[in-house]
Amino acid sequence: MLFHVRMDVHLPSDMDPAQAERLKATEKAYSHELQRAGKWRHIWRIAGEYANYSIFDVADNQELHDLLTGLPLFPYMHIEVTPLCRHPSSIHEDDR
Repeated sequence: MLFHVRMDVHLPSDMDPAQAERLKATEKAYSHELQRAGKWRHIWRIAGEYANYSIFDVADNQELHDLLTGLPLFPYMHIEVTPLCRHPSSIHEDDR
C-alpha cells in the first residue's frame, strides 16, 4: 500500500543542542535503512519549513504506524497520512 505522509517537526526550543543533533543523526540512519529496504520510497523537503512530504510503500496501516512511531523524532512530530491508490488515467503499469 502506498501512503503520502507529511511530517512537521517541532523540537522544543529549550532542547539541549547536543541531544537534538543525536536525535537527528539517529533519525537519518533510520530513514536511510527504510529507504534502502524500499519502505520509504521518496522524501522531499518542504522549502522554508522543518517538514517533509514522503511516500511510503508498506503492507498495511499497521506497518506504516509501526515505522512512523519508530522514528526517533516521532514525539516531536505532527504527522498527516493519506492513503493512495492507482488513478485509472495513469499511463504507468506500476507504482514506481
